[in-house]
Amino acid sequence: MKKPVGKFIHQFRQWLPTLLEAPSEVEFNNYWAWRRRFLYKRLSLGLGLGLLYFSGLTGLYLIQMMLGDRSLNAVVFKNLLTALSMASWLVWLQLPVGKRQQAIAFLGLSWSITMLTNVPSALDPVLIPDLKGWTITFFAQATIIPFRWRLHLLSQLGAYAFFFSTSWLVSQQFLPANISATGFLFDMGWICLMSTLVVYLYERLSKAEFQTRYRLRQEQQRSEQLLLNILPPSIAERLLKQQQTIADSFAEVTVLFADIVGFTQLSTQMSPSEVVNLLNQVFSRFDELAEYHGLEKIKTIGDSYMVVAGLPQHRIDHASAIAQMALAMHQALKQLNTQTGHTLEIRTGIHTGPVVAGIIGLKKFAYDLWGDTVNTASRMESQGLPGEIQVSETTYECLKQQYVFEERGSIAIKGKGEMNTYLLKGKCAPEAIAAEQTNLI
Repeated sequence: MKKPVGKFIHQFRQWLPTLLEAPSEVEFNNYWAWRRRFLYKRLSLGLGLGLLYFSGLTGLYLIQMMLGDRSLNAVVFKNLLTALSMASWLVWLQLPVGKRQQAIAFLGLSWSITMLTNVPSALDPVLIPDLKGWTITFFAQATIIPFRWRLHLLSQLGAYAFFFSTSWLVSQQFLPANISATGFLFDMGWICLMSTLVVYLYERLSKAEFQTRYRLRQEQQRSEQLLLNILPPSIAERLLKQQQTIADSFAEVTVLFADIVGFTQLSTQMSPSEVVNLLNQVFSRFDELAEYHGLEKIKTIGDSYMVVAGLPQHRIDHASAIAQMALAMHQALKQLNTQTGHTLEIRTGIHTGPVVAGIIGLKKFAYDLWGDTVNTASRMESQGLPGEIQVSETTYECLKQQYVFEERGSIAIKGKGEMNTYLLKGKCAPEAIAAEQTNLI
């Protein structure tokens, strides 16, 4: 006996928290899905409370009968019948068809309470309307289970129709002689009207509240998406958690700068809209390449583009990823020139080393990098050659086994002095890479 009881308790403990779950993502975006789930939870809760109430009441009456009170036979029968009805509708609601047909469960709940408790018995053939019980039931349904106002009205009219028809069949009168028909209709009519009005107003308010929350959620998602468009996801998440200072040190990353050669002069020959449109075409393609290669675009300054590999998440192949990006950028620009008839060229510079990254400012903040590595990469670009990808010796040492380079030699770099630089030409053939690795072994 312990096992079934323990299993029931376990299932009950699993079922009860589902009534308090937050709406799912789908429910957040669809009012009727949210409403359906809400009504399912409220119906389950109402049926559970009803079952608990009538089961407990039946138990108390049985105890009284065991103590000698024999006047409760009819009451016990009615309450037991109502409890069984609550249990059956609760089981119905757990079935797939019950979840789809929630209105049937609601009417079953309502009529079980209002009708079964007024079933005539042999000991009490004259029916007396349970005005107190109906009043409590109708108001309880309106507050605990605000289902749909039309169904609330139907449940009330159904209870009256059942009572009047049963009373006529039993005693050939709609109401007992000691009850005023006018007073009964006015009193109960007012209770029904108020109960239905409560549900109607609740439906209006809940829909307005849902729409407000939905619009608020849309704005929040739009703001978060905007933040993700200007910041790395991990940084945006930290910022959304209201972290005051975001600053990280990275031991080794690879930074790329690219600048469109002669764009300033070209822009004087174009209208403002044409200038912006052309830049947008170029940088949009670069953005797509950065996303494809898993790199972090930092910013654009005029006609200059900056991207980095190795942060905010560390990656071992940061130098190789930037090299592939650089080669793809030059290839993409050639394709764009073919489509637009322009003769655009970019000058690219790459350097590898440590950086500090973080967010500064309160307004128009941005994720940026600082350190000598950034300055050196910028110098690689500014003192490079049009149409070429110039890399520092540090980057060359990281890539020389996998990529083809042309040594440019030692050149004077502003703020750095003489530096050996190399021009990246392409990726080595697979067999060449294998042969190089064999020689190293």
